Amino acid sequence: MLAGLLFATREALDRPGTLTATLPFAAATLIEYQARLLVAAGASQIVVIVSRLTPELIGALARIGKRGVAVDAVRSATDALGKLHPLARVLLIADGLVTSEAVVTALAGEQDDTLLVVPEASAATEFERIGGGVAWAGLARMDARRLSDAAGMPADYDLQSTLLHVLAQARAERVELPAYAVGQGHGIEHRAGALDQRGRAVLAASMASRPGWFDRLILNPVARLAVPEVARRGLSTMAVAGTGGLLALGGLVGLYAGWQRSGLVAVLAAAIVGELAGSLALFRDEAEVQRGLYVAELVAPAAAVLLLGQGLGTVALLIAAQLLVVGGLVERAARVSNRRRWWGAPPAYLAVVTAGSLLGLPLWGLAIATLYGTATLAGAIEALRAEA
Repeated sequence: MLAGLLFATREALDRPGTLTATLPFAAATLIEYQARLLVAAGASQIVVIVSRLTPELIGALARIGKRGVAVDAVRSATDALGKLHPLARVLLIADGLVTSEAVVTALAGEQDDTLLVVPEASAATEFERIGGGVAWAGLARMDARRLSDAAGMPADYDLQSTLLHVLAQARAERVELPAYAVGQGHGIEHRAGALDQRGRAVLAASMASRPGWFDRLILNPVARLAVPEVARRGLSTMAVAGTGGLLALGGLVGLYAGWQRSGLVAVLAAAIVGELAGSLALFRDEAEVQRGLYVAELVAPAAAVLLLGQGLGTVALLIAAQLLVVGGLVERAARVSNRRRWWGAPPAYLAVVTAGSLLGLPLWGLAIATLYGTATLAGAIEALRAEA
């Protein structure tokens, strides 16, 4: 059984009275992001060491509990030991730590007590020195019984540091942090401004797997800028999705009324807003919302293309229908693992059609988008044959 141990004890250095764990981070709060990493690594229980229960922390813990994992808030090592299974393998994440799913998952696979470390010479100031020329990088894997060793220490000792030194004295295995992890935002922060910058780095890294040109050139940059702002203002995913829905509806009504250019621009803007909502849903673990947004991002461009074709005549309508068939087949055949940067997707086809309309050549826009979709389908088929 894998369990997680989190800490919510330190206050933000630039926000007195606010716990670092409850600072906004990657569309949620830092402790929710840490819990998300633990759940992705296989944790079925999370114990949080707290100094006090603030309203923000209570809300964050309640949201974590909705992810199907048991969550307990405790104040001491003895309390934590009472909540954990005696044979549990525990992943410990330091208060204020930002890291990636890959780093946490890799440490979860370790069998013995393990400390993630960095060379002392290159260690950030927040990384605690543990001797031997290394510093602790904020992650550890340990047996639950280590908490009983820490429980014997005076109550005023910092439990996180106590556990760290218990592990160091027990000669826990030391695994060095991969060099690439620092570039992806790994570090310990207790300042809201610096945490925001790390949140942007993590968001950028999470979106790097989207290879499409439209994602890289338009959607990803917009999302990296907008998602942290949306999260900071406390907007819900559904509020952002609703904004996109209104834009899409307005655009489709405009297309039906014959306002081709403004209608297509509105639907394209809706696709971008929908991508923002999808990023929020990803970091907030709102799987059902993600699925709904995915469907909406297929339906809205398709409806826009059909309405445009209908307004331009029979030939344009046939071309639009062909684009829908080709685009649908691409979505069935293409995989994230084999996608090429030049391949199309519904928002990309819509962007081509919109560009043609803005240039006064809507029929050519439809035709070029259909040819583009056909080329993408050919590429997807060849990729599948290469894997067979």
